Parts: sequence; C-alpha cells; structure tokens
Amino acid sequence: MGSTISVRLPDDLTQSLDEIAKETERPRSFHIQKALEAYIEDIADLRIALDRLRDPKDPILSGSELRESLDL
Repeated sequence: MGSTISVRLPDDLTQSLDEIAKETERPRSFHIQKALEAYIEDIADLRIALDRLRDPKDPILSGSELRESLDL
C-alpha cells in the first residue's frame, strides 16, 4: 500500500480529471499516479540531457552526422 497525500487542484483541472476517470472507469488516484510517473520520468530525462549537454567530453553531432551514423 502507498502513502496518502492531499493536493489542492483548480476546479477546471478537477473537472477534467473527473471526466477522464468516469470515461475510463478508473479512480482519480490512478490517473494522478500515472501523470506523476510520466512527469518524474520526463524530469529524469531532462536531467540526463542537461548533464550530457554540459559535459565537454560528450560529442555534439549535427543532424546530418546523426543521420549518417544511423544510415538514414
């Protein structure tokens, strides 16, 4: 079992969430959890991208170099 948290949402967001929950026959908490998982994954990807961008040893390829390396 997980932790319980309280979140205050704007009315329009709550209404959208309720509509999605009704359409999918899943509880609000399911959709909130999935949204948070996606957000956390996106943030992790962003951190990796920024770390790579700041790493002077990591080569930067042009679009044509990338296509060539992938044989496109």
